[in-house]
Amino acid sequence: MRRAVFTTSATIAGVVLLLSLKPHQHHTAVPPPSTAGGGTSNGTSGAGGGGANPVSRTYRGQSVDTRYGPVQVEITMSGGHLTAVRVLRSPSENGRDREIASFALPKLTKKALAAGSARIDTVSGATYTSEGYITSLQSALDSARA
Repeated sequence: MRRAVFTTSATIAGVVLLLSLKPHQHHTAVPPPSTAGGGTSNGTSGAGGGGANPVSRTYRGQSVDTRYGPVQVEITMSGGHLTAVRVLRSPSENGRDREIASFALPKLTKKALAAGSARIDTVSGATYTSEGYITSLQSALDSARA
């Protein structure tokens, strides 16, 4: 009898704890990433800077096919530093793919700009997209440093 009371109490306590947890939600409005993009080759284009500003150049990373669709980024380098990352292609086959991309890609971009490299952690729940992003980012950085 004691065992049944203890088991029931423990089960109820566990359910209450699970129901009291609230998922982390983001309340920032982030537009979905652009899915239009160019080819899969690496390219370089110059954007002239005026005055004392260092010259900014853009470099396109390779398009990486992931389980859920292709990922490709384009970076801007200025004075040898990573200054911008733009997503050219991202998984967008269905609503769930777009939802995952819309929360993961801004986080990855923020991490990449803070690190100044492709040595960043993946985003939980978006591992394949993160790995594609990191691979494309690294190929763009390799082009920039070549």
